Amino acid sequence: MDRAAVFNELELSKLVVLQEQFRKNTSLLSELEYKKELERLAIDLSWKSSQIEGNTYSLLETERLLKDKETAAGKTKEEAVMLLNHKDAIDFIVKNPDYLMPLRISAIEDIHSILVKDLAVDKNLRKRRVGISGTNYKPLDNEFEIREAMQLACELVNKKENICEKALLILLLISYIDPFSDGNKRTARIVSNAILMNYKHCPLSFRTIDSIEYKKAILLFYEQNNITRFKEIFINQFEFAVKTYF
Repeated sequence: MDRAAVFNELELSKLVVLQEQFRKNTSLLSELEYKKELERLAIDLSWKSSQIEGNTYSLLETERLLKDKETAAGKTKEEAVMLLNHKDAIDFIVKNPDYLMPLRISAIEDIHSILVKDLAVDKNLRKRRVGISGTNYKPLDNEFEIREAMQLACELVNKKENICEKALLILLLISYIDPFSDGNKRTARIVSNAILMNYKHCPLSFRTIDSIEYKKAILLFYEQNNITRFKEIFINQFEFAVKTYF
């Protein structure tokens, strides 16, 4: 995978056109206008990323929580904490766009720590086995092998020149290696966006992706190392973000 291009020429050309549109659009925005659009995207991303993991807050309830700290009736405290942590993680990468560059394990662990704060989740790389429902794929269960796999993933992403390839690869590889006891896909989505934002590329909210379709695309990669469906998701969400927020 490190020698071959992740996207084909047609996919790359579409992403180049979309990124150029993003650049033009944002050049016309004032600093305040850009900040407002980024805030809107952050709310959508916090909501959808949490929903994919089973959070039952609606988008409107999420907006009230993140803007006014108003919790929704009938929801658990953990659901609110998950959403607030997402917003904290996004705020962190907005304020520190180069924090993860070059990509390294310790920085990824820091993002994970923000996302699982005050939740019953162990921080740092896991030391015990985990299982993934709905698939026969079994992640690595040895702490040293996990660290080695994460190090190789960081090196692979750092070597890539194309920014969208960097973002897509880390999105998939963190999910695949499953280095934490929980919160892996949440971490993957935030780290992927941190890469895009560091290089002034359009961040993704994933707002219109169906949670089940997202999980199916991940399982396809787990079981067959097939990234076709996930590439479609990435490109479609990139296009949605450019046209919706900026």
